[in-house]
This record gives sequence, C-alpha cells and structure tokens, in this order.
Amino acid sequence: MSALFLLGLLSLVCTNNGNLQRFLIEPSALCYKCKKFHLGLCYDVMKSCQLQYQQSCATENIYILTKRGKSIYYYSTLSCMTNCEDINFLDLEKRTELICCNHSNYCNLPEGA
Repeated sequence: MSALFLLGLLSLVCTNNGNLQRFLIEPSALCYKCKKFHLGLCYDVMKSCQLQYQQSCATENIYILTKRGKSIYYYSTLSCMTNCEDINFLDLEKRTELICCNHSNYCNLPEGA
C-alpha cells in the first residue's frame, strides 16, 4: 500500500514539465499586499502574501487620463496574482498598467516608492 502511495506521489512531482517539482522544492517568494499604495505609503493595512503555484507578485498602477490624453499617476494596488501577465488596459478615463514579477521577495514595490 505504501509503495503505491509513493509511486503516485512520485508521478505527481514529475508531471507538468517540472513546474510542480520546482514549486515543491523552491521556497516561495513573498509579496507586498495593499489595496491603495501611493508615494511610498499604504493607505490601507500593508500585509504580505506568499506566492502559491503559478502566482506572481503584481503591481497594478492606476493612471487618470487628462483631456489631452496624458496619463497622471493616481495610486497602485499590490498583491499576489495567479497567471499574471504584464499588460496595459486603456479606458476613457483611466489607464491601468499591470506589472508582474517573481524573481525576488517583495519585488512588487512600485518604482520611486
């Protein structure tokens, strides 16, 4: 019975092109978590989150668009996000920039903070 359990566990660890194996062996990175971050301050409670499988640290920068189409930085949201991809969203009144990272602990602090 225990041999069957070990065989099942081994096949689970070796699947998914080594991604699951890497996740089980490597320590998870930590990320900042804050709903409203601006000018180096969290206007909520600054917390941290630990990356889970297929997650990255995420920085969501919110910009307000002027009538002339210029972007003015408003605030950032910091979090852990599953299947995160760097992307820009453009709306009529705001622009949202999503930046993902997982190369080091707390890598989702916005530049200039």
